[in-house]
Amino acid sequence: MGDNVVEILNKQVSSLIEQEEDVIGLVAVRDPYPFQRQLEGLDVLLLVVSETACNSSSIEHRRMDGQHVMIQRVARDLLLNWIKNSRHRDVMEWILRGDIIYDPEDVIERLKSDVRIYSDELMNRKLLVEYSQFLHSFLLAKQNIEDGFLLDAHNHIIKTLNHYAHLELIEAGRHPEPSVWRQMRRFHPGIYKLYEELSTSPETLEQRIQLVLLACEFSMMSKMKSSCTLIFQIMGSRDEPWSMSELSRHPALSDLPIDLSLLLQKSVQRGYLREVAVLAGPLEPDALELRYKLPR
Repeated sequence: MGDNVVEILNKQVSSLIEQEEDVIGLVAVRDPYPFQRQLEGLDVLLLVVSETACNSSSIEHRRMDGQHVMIQRVARDLLLNWIKNSRHRDVMEWILRGDIIYDPEDVIERLKSDVRIYSDELMNRKLLVEYSQFLHSFLLAKQNIEDGFLLDAHNHIIKTLNHYAHLELIEAGRHPEPSVWRQMRRFHPGIYKLYEELSTSPETLEQRIQLVLLACEFSMMSKMKSSCTLIFQIMGSRDEPWSMSELSRHPALSDLPIDLSLLLQKSVQRGYLREVAVLAGPLEPDALELRYKLPR
């Protein structure tokens, strides 16, 4: 980062610390959207991390010495939530690539270390989120092509391939880059070839989609058990079967953007879970509630 930019940011840091006492970290990112320059037009991002509990972040644009600077304020808990739940993909890149310019308690440095090397907990959460989205978009593409909606099927199979690429990278302990297909061309030429075939093959659109569906279906089945490890770990923590509502309220799952119902159904079909019918309650003697448990 240029000396002029550093000088500007140092002045900004002093001002922020004076005005906002709960600031615990600042990260400066030069060219924060390198693959979206036409959309964003930013020179510098200043990520301001505070101790204050807050469910939202705020953004401010400033022009300083000819530099277009975006200041994004976020509470530490919300920042952690973004990272754990893959809700804000750019944050990973910012934390890894940014310059730490204020971090008196090493909060940002520790976070950068955690992001650089996936912990088991973080990896299991990310795998589950990515797999849920992979499965959901795959099934939509399959349904669309069965119904004859080729353009909708093409839209969903593109999303499926993106989630497939992210899954492979996360499993390998890598962080998906914003330009994931450039990354996949080096990392996994086989998946890149699927993307290329879908885009440039002389086959009909339906044939191209069917080819990718076939390749993704194998991965969908083979990756289910490892990707759903977090769910299986929770279920293994007690002998009694779990209801859908109990699982959806569990602290490890409640804030994840996943289709829990779909994941449970498909896990039962594959034999990774058992479905157990129990009486719904004394006032409904004929009603049965479906619950789930690990097979013995």
